[in-house]
Amino acid sequence: MAEDKFPGWHGTTIIGVRRGGRVVVAGDGQVSLGQTVIKGTARKVRRLSPGGHEVVAGFAGSTADAFTLLERLEKKLEAAPGQLARACVELAKDWRMDKYLRNLEAMLIVTDGKAMFVLTGAGDVLEPEHDVAAIGSGGNFALAAARGLMETDLDAEAVARKAMAIAADICVYTNGNLTVESIGG
Repeated sequence: MAEDKFPGWHGTTIIGVRRGGRVVVAGDGQVSLGQTVIKGTARKVRRLSPGGHEVVAGFAGSTADAFTLLERLEKKLEAAPGQLARACVELAKDWRMDKYLRNLEAMLIVTDGKAMFVLTGAGDVLEPEHDVAAIGSGGNFALAAARGLMETDLDAEAVARKAMAIAADICVYTNGNLTVESIGG
């Protein structure tokens, strides 16, 4: 996806950190339109409970597109209760093959507290290395910070919060108003 086609990449930072049997997903609250901040308190991390199985998801990209994908993910999880990997693969296949879904411009980090995946419109279902995943405009800053912080004794939430603070200091499209959800442990 070309950046000029999808300015939404410049609008968020989402991080997932797994440590000590717990996974934390954190996202900033800034919504930007070009160089203008439209909102500073958006919630880009959501808790889903399809079929009684809790999942936490964070999204970067177009909000409407992300909500469409989250709804589809919930349906996939209802069809395959407790099977996050299977639901993610099924969603990624649909996302890649379906004429309507193919145009959705967002990325997701999803976790059930055991597994954690990054989903993309290119059909990717990636399980991150080093127990850290990050997406969005400040994703690489948060990822680098979190990987360094994983060498400390900080818990998952502290790593996520500190990494997000570093990303917010560097990326003008990321702010410090966080939504943090944890699952597991």
